[in-house]
Amino acid sequence: MPYAKLSQATLYYTVDGPQDAPALVLSNSLGTNADMWAPQLPELARHFRVLRYDTRGHGLSSVPAGEYRFEQLAEDVRELMDHVGIQRAHLCGLSMGGPTVMMLALRHPERVDRLVLSNTAARIGTVESWNARIEAVGREGLDSMAPGIIERWLTPAYRAAQPGPTQMLTDMLRRTPVAGYQANCAALRENDLRPQVGVIRAPTLVIGGTHDAATTAQQGRELAEAIPGARYVEFDAAHIANWEHPQAYGQAVVAFLKG
Repeated sequence: MPYAKLSQATLYYTVDGPQDAPALVLSNSLGTNADMWAPQLPELARHFRVLRYDTRGHGLSSVPAGEYRFEQLAEDVRELMDHVGIQRAHLCGLSMGGPTVMMLALRHPERVDRLVLSNTAARIGTVESWNARIEAVGREGLDSMAPGIIERWLTPAYRAAQPGPTQMLTDMLRRTPVAGYQANCAALRENDLRPQVGVIRAPTLVIGGTHDAATTAQQGRELAEAIPGARYVEFDAAHIANWEHPQAYGQAVVAFLKG
């Protein structure tokens, strides 16, 4: 299995698609891993050299001690791109992956072509809500909390119609290391990019979910309005929109990135 030993973490990653195609880096949400992009991978890999990875503290990547910050998560991506030999790439992040790729676009704009910011916001949650989440996960564990979290991730209609994929997401969440989950919650607690996102100049697509309670459609529209020239598209979905509308989601991303 491919691992990249970076300056502060060791990341599991995988690369799919033609070697000479434009690069696309996918950044996962809190509590998932690189597998969350499986519904779009066949379509994306037809057009791009797709780099997926498990964010530090998730999946098969290492769990460095201490609380994390998005500056670190963004530098992980930059170092991973260097490791794989990618100088410049499109970036797509969902939920927590959104601030990760926004931070990279702010710190290293020369490395970024186009941005897709999905089911995310410049500021997600509150200090109080993240402190409560950190405490609850430490007390109860992700195994017992997973079903309740999944109810916020996916609409009732999808969960009823697609029990198999719903179970796959539930198991992905259950396998996330508690310490890694908490450390990334701390990054979300401290992060507020609202004063900075107006500086982003990369062409940007913001994707929202009509029923998303974690990062609302209104927050998505506000993010699109804050980034000069950004486009906005909304799916009839909750938080993990790429699972609820796999084909349409993939087509929207490909159409935007190909310009």
